[in-house]
Amino acid sequence: MGMRIFWSCVNWNVMNLTTYKNEGEIRDAAQVDEAKVHIDKESRTPCRIGDRSTSDVVVRIRTQEGRDDWIYCHSHILVDKCKYFADRLSDSWPTCQILDSRNCVEVYCEESDFDHYIVILRLFYITSDVTVSDIGSVKNAVGILRVAIHLVCPQIVSTCVGYLEAVPWDESEEEEILKVIPGMGSQAEAVLARLQPVNPLAVVKIFISAIQFATSSPPSSMNDLKVSSQEQLEYLLTEDDDSPLLTADDEIKMEAKLCVNKLLMRFVNLVDSLVGDLQESMAEAGKIELFQAYLNDLSWASQIVTKLEISSDFVLTWVETSVKIVKVAEEACRESSLHIQVKVLEIAVKVLEAIGYGTIILPTVKRLQMVKVWLPFVRLVKPSVDSLASDDDNDMLLKSNDELWQSLESAFVSMILALPSSDQAEILTEWFENQQIRYPDLTEAFEVWCYRSKVAKRRLVLLDGNDLTPNRV
Repeated sequence: MGMRIFWSCVNWNVMNLTTYKNEGEIRDAAQVDEAKVHIDKESRTPCRIGDRSTSDVVVRIRTQEGRDDWIYCHSHILVDKCKYFADRLSDSWPTCQILDSRNCVEVYCEESDFDHYIVILRLFYITSDVTVSDIGSVKNAVGILRVAIHLVCPQIVSTCVGYLEAVPWDESEEEEILKVIPGMGSQAEAVLARLQPVNPLAVVKIFISAIQFATSSPPSSMNDLKVSSQEQLEYLLTEDDDSPLLTADDEIKMEAKLCVNKLLMRFVNLVDSLVGDLQESMAEAGKIELFQAYLNDLSWASQIVTKLEISSDFVLTWVETSVKIVKVAEEACRESSLHIQVKVLEIAVKVLEAIGYGTIILPTVKRLQMVKVWLPFVRLVKPSVDSLASDDDNDMLLKSNDELWQSLESAFVSMILALPSSDQAEILTEWFENQQIRYPDLTEAFEVWCYRSKVAKRRLVLLDGNDLTPNRV
C-alpha cells in the first residue's frame, strides 16, 4: 500500500523517526522516559507509540505536498488526552477500517506543522501531565501550541502557555506567537501580559528616571548604559510606523528641560574653564575627552528638545556661548582630530536652523552675530573634511556627512536673507572675496539680495504716502 509504518523501539529515548533528523529540537522535545510509558489497563503491558502488536488505531497524518505517514496508536490514550480524537473515535463519527480491523483517523495539516503533530502524539504517551521541561524551546512551544489548539488538548495548551510566559523571545518568535494566540481567549492573557500597553503613569516614571540618567555624568565605565538610555528615549519620542509611546505633556517637558539645562550648565562651565587658558587646558587629555563627551550628550539633547518643542533654552545658551565654543573647537582642531569640530557643527546646525527658520525668535544683533561666528568656523572645518575624500583609510563618518553640510548651507542662507540688506551686502562682499567661496554656496542669498535691491525704490514708493519710508531695506 506504499505506507510507511513507525515501529516501536525498546527504549523511547533512542526511537529514531527519520522525519525528525533535521528537526533536532522537535525530536528532543518529544523524548519520553521509559518509566512514564502508558500501561494498558487490561493487560498491564506498556503501550508505546508505533507498537503495531498492541495498537488498535492508526493515525494517518497527511499534507497537500504528498507527505503521508501512518502512526500506530492506542485509542484509549488518544481519547483520554485529546477531544479531537475522542470525537473522531466516537460512535457518532464514521471511521474506515484497515488491516487487522484497526480504525484509521486521517489528519490533514500544513507541511510546517507536520513534525509537531508527531510530537503531540508522542506527548500523549507520557503517563504524567506534560511539563514545561518537555517543551524544549520557544519554536517547539509555538508549533506544539498551534497543533494542540487545533486538536483541543487543554493540558498541553496550558503547558505551552506556561512555558511561553516564562521564557524570553526574540522578535521573530514574538511575531509567530502573535499569530497563534489571538483565538485563545483568556488563556492568552499570561503570554500577552508582557506585550500589553503600559500604564501611562508608568511610562512617565520610567522616562523621568531615564532622562535623568541620560543627562548625567556617570563614570566612563557606564557610558554604554548612558548611550543606550539616550537611544531608547529618542525612540520613545519618535513617530514612525507606530505613534510615539510618550505624550509630551507639561510634566514631561518640564523634567526634560530641567535635565537638559543642567547638562548645558555643566558644559558651559567646562568651556569657561577651557577658554581661561587654552594652551594649558588642551594639554590636559582629560578635559578634551570631557569636552567631547559633553558634545555627544548635547548632540543627542538637541534632538530631544526639538521633538518636545522646548528648544528655546538650549538655543539661547548655545548662542551666548558660541564665541567660546568656537575658540575651544579651533584649538582642539590643532591638538586632536576633526571629530570634535564636526560634532560641534552637528549641534550648531540645529541651533542655526531653529533661528533661520523662525522657530526661535532672536533680535537682529544676535542673528548677525551667529552668522559672523559660525560662517568662518564652517569654512575652516569643511576643507579639512574634504581633504579626507581622497584617502580611503580615513574615517568614513567624516567623509559621508553630506546632510550636515547641506543643512548648514540652507540655514545660513535663511539667516542671511532675514537680516537688513546692508548686513547682507557686507556678508556677501566678504563671501566673494573669500577663498572658500564654493562653501557655503550663498548664490541663492545673492540672487535674492540683487532682486530686492533693484526693486527697492519702486516698492518704497508705495510707502511714501504713509510716511513709512524705512532707513534700511
